Amino acid sequence: MTLLALFDAAQFFSWFVDHANYWFVFIFMVIESSFIPFPSEVIVPPAAYLACSNAGAGSDMNIFGVTAVATLGALTGAFINYYLALWIGRPVVYRFADSRFGHACLIDRAKVDKAESYFDRHGAVSTFVGRLIPAIRQLISIPAGISRMNVAKFAIFTTLGAMVWNAVLAGLGYWLSKTVEPSMLFDKVEEYNRYLTWGGYALAILCLAYILWNAFRPHKK
Repeated sequence: MTLLALFDAAQFFSWFVDHANYWFVFIFMVIESSFIPFPSEVIVPPAAYLACSNAGAGSDMNIFGVTAVATLGALTGAFINYYLALWIGRPVVYRFADSRFGHACLIDRAKVDKAESYFDRHGAVSTFVGRLIPAIRQLISIPAGISRMNVAKFAIFTTLGAMVWNAVLAGLGYWLSKTVEPSMLFDKVEEYNRYLTWGGYALAILCLAYILWNAFRPHKK
């Protein structure tokens, strides 16, 4: 359930189109990338649409600015999740690892340390790809925070992943600005969002298949 499910998505979309600016793009992308579920698909495409069409003739936005501000908002929200996981989630995980129940589940501090070390070494790709997958996008910062992933590495790969995703959404807004009237914008964004969602799921399946193949394939000694 997303935040938009609490009210009418079309009404919000219409409001955003009427009031879109860089500040709103930034604020809503912070929300989208933090622990509050909110779809970036109703923020970046209409902002890019307005930046590239006659409907936004009075706007001072441009498509590159929209992409940059949306990416900055996504990074800010990701850091919220990262540090919440680091300050709250990590102590909880270690308390569980030190408990009798944790030991009964074959989990101890040494294994948690090993998992942290593994994610710090290999989590960069997961952080990048995770930004492109629906439902995972907001959550991938949590294991990064719990594992104390290097902050600079986390920032770089989060920024790259968010930039790719926002560039795709901005590209959609640009294309729609050349082909769709403002009255049809919401319906078209919803339509193409379904394609983007399925593309994200396909990417997730490919990544999972690669992980499983790499885990179970014979390794040379």
